Amino acid sequence: MAARAKQMQEAGVDIISMSLGEPDFDTPERIRRAAQEAIDNHWSHYGPVAGIPSLREAIAHSSVSNCPFSIAFTRDDVMVSVGAKMAIFNAIQTAINPGDEVIIPMPAWVSYTEMVKLAQGEVVPVQTRFDDNYCMTPEQLRNALTSRTRLLILCSPNNPTGSVYTHEQLAALVAVLRDFPEVSILSDEIYASLTYDGEAVSMASFPEMEDRLIIVNGVSKAYAMTGYRIGWLMTKNKAFLAACMRLQGQQVTCATMIAQKAAEAALTGSQDCVSEMKKVFEERRELICRLAVSIPAFRFHKPQGAFYLFPDVSAVGSGDEVAEYLLDKAHVAVVSGSAFGCLECIRLAYAISTEQITEAMQRIKNALDDLSGRK
Repeated sequence: MAARAKQMQEAGVDIISMSLGEPDFDTPERIRRAAQEAIDNHWSHYGPVAGIPSLREAIAHSSVSNCPFSIAFTRDDVMVSVGAKMAIFNAIQTAINPGDEVIIPMPAWVSYTEMVKLAQGEVVPVQTRFDDNYCMTPEQLRNALTSRTRLLILCSPNNPTGSVYTHEQLAALVAVLRDFPEVSILSDEIYASLTYDGEAVSMASFPEMEDRLIIVNGVSKAYAMTGYRIGWLMTKNKAFLAACMRLQGQQVTCATMIAQKAAEAALTGSQDCVSEMKKVFEERRELICRLAVSIPAFRFHKPQGAFYLFPDVSAVGSGDEVAEYLLDKAHVAVVSGSAFGCLECIRLAYAISTEQITEAMQRIKNALDDLSGRK
C-alpha cells in the first residue's frame, strides 16, 4: 500500500496519507540545538552499551511516561537502545527460547508477532472485542496462559486502536498473573504522553510485578524525534538487564551519542512542547471523530490515546478491500486492519493537519457512501 501510494504521488495524483505512525511536527528547537552542541562538544566516540549515565538518570526520573510509578527505577535499571523498537526486540530475544509462548492481545502493532517469530517463539494471539474497546479481559488472559507462556505484551495507549487500559482493568490482569509467576510482562508505553481522557496507567503501578516487568518507552512520539532513534527499557531484574546489554553490545555497541544528548535535553528541559503537541492531537481527535460520525460505514470508539482512529468497516467490506478502494477511489492512504490482526478494520492516523483531515474524511465519506449505494 505504501509503495502504491508513493507511485501514485510520483505520477502526480493528490494522495492524502493517513498511514504514517509519527508526529508531523518538527523536533522542538531546544532539542535540535542540544544535538548541535553535542557535535560541537565532540560527543562522537563510543559510549556505554547501556547508554550515557546522565541520560539513564533522566529516564529513570522523567515524566515522559505521564504515568505515576509505584516501582522506583534508578539509572541502573535502564538500558538505552536504538529506538523503542530495538528495546522491544532485545527484550523478546532475551526472554524467549524456541517454543516459548508469547501472549499478544490483538489488534497489535505489526512488529510484535514478527519479533517473536525471529526469537523462534510461539505467538498466542488473543482476539479482543469491539464491545470491550479492544482491551483484553482477565478471562481471555487466563484462557490463553499455559505452562509454556513466558511473556505477555501489552501496549497502552494502544497502536492501532487508541484504547487505554484503566487501573481496574490492569489490576484484573495482574490478579490473573499472580498464578503464573514464570510469565514476564512487556509494557509498551511509547504513547503514554498522548493520553487524552485522564492520565495513562503504567504496569509499574503494581509493585508485585517488579521482578518480572519490562517497561519500554522512548522520545519518538512525545517529542517528535522519530528519526533520532532513542528508546529504552527499564527493569528491576538485574540478570535480565545484563543479558539484554550483552545482546545489544554485540548488535550496535551503543545508541548514537549525539542523539542521546538530544534525548537528555528533551527529558530534562521544559515539557511545554509535549503539552502543546498533545493539545493539537486532542483537537485533531475531536475533529476526526466528529467527521467520522457522519460516515455510516464506520463503527468506532473514540480513541483515548495515541493518534489513530480504528473504525470497523465490515458493513462495506474487509479492511483490505476498503483500504485498496480508498486509495484508488478517494486517493486516501490508510492501513488495513489485517496488518494488526483485525480483518474488519482500517487504521487512520490523524498525525496530519486539520485541513488534510477534513479533506481526507470528506473523500472517504463520498467514496464509502458510493460503495454502500452499490451494495
